Amino acid sequence: MSTAFYAPPECRAHDMGAGHPECPQRLDAIHDLLRATGLDLALDHREAPPAPDEALGRAHAAAYVREMRELMQQCSQSGRPRAVDPDTSLCPATADAALKSAGAALAATDAVIDGSVANAFCAIRPPGHHATRDAAMGFCFFNNVAVAARHALDVRGLQRVAIIDFDVHHGNGTEDIVAGDERILMCSFFQHPLYPYSGAVPKGTNMVNVPVAPYTRGPAVRELIEQQWMPALETFRPQMLFISAGFDAHREDELGQMGLVEADYAWITRRLMDVADAHAQGRIVSCLEGGYHLSALARSVAAHLRELAGVAA
Repeated sequence: MSTAFYAPPECRAHDMGAGHPECPQRLDAIHDLLRATGLDLALDHREAPPAPDEALGRAHAAAYVREMRELMQQCSQSGRPRAVDPDTSLCPATADAALKSAGAALAATDAVIDGSVANAFCAIRPPGHHATRDAAMGFCFFNNVAVAARHALDVRGLQRVAIIDFDVHHGNGTEDIVAGDERILMCSFFQHPLYPYSGAVPKGTNMVNVPVAPYTRGPAVRELIEQQWMPALETFRPQMLFISAGFDAHREDELGQMGLVEADYAWITRRLMDVADAHAQGRIVSCLEGGYHLSALARSVAAHLRELAGVAA
């Protein structure tokens, strides 16, 4: 079976202004490298509808969904950007981008559970893992991975899913949403201290938080994953894995100070595939989060996709 690739064109139109690191060119860099290497030919390119409010409401407070939809509509009608926190703002195209991002995660989940593809990657923005149950922050509006995970549980009938977050920043929004939900095991590593300055003390017993010091390199991260993530995942035996795939822990990315390289992301992907093969019929849905050095981002996504698709470098 193939690897599905979701890349809604609406995600390219969301723009938070000149010089903002979470920019449309992130997707351009990924697409350009996939085409240049021919890797795009190995992927099953698919489309997705926008996420309905009902699906968003499985991860977010209903009042928050209504409020955000109203703000997005007002922004679209006025044609003017609107800040929701110091580094996160709406533009007239944000509504379509955010809804298609969550919609891609949902469509990928259905495709993988239905067995029409082996796994899936969603090249989407805005990202999602900082969006809490009732607040937008950190470039994020709706929590794409949390929405998809709850869909797998509440709609598709799975009993246990894992969320893996390897962004350089702690996925505080995902933790806020899923902490205490024993159907979900969340494993993450993140630089600490670093924005959003959380995660050192987990909010629930279903969290395996691994804070790491600045300048930590790949071998040390791999050892931490083997020591802390893998035993928990083997014990939990997830029926599906969701990945918040942030690539800003790369040594070339200036939004963090970690030292990962493409080979580390390939290794992490392989180890997660081992878990999925053992317990989840290979089912993985991966969604883009961070990664702001354009070349490093594209190379790292390609390494991640080669593993998911079983394509030799």
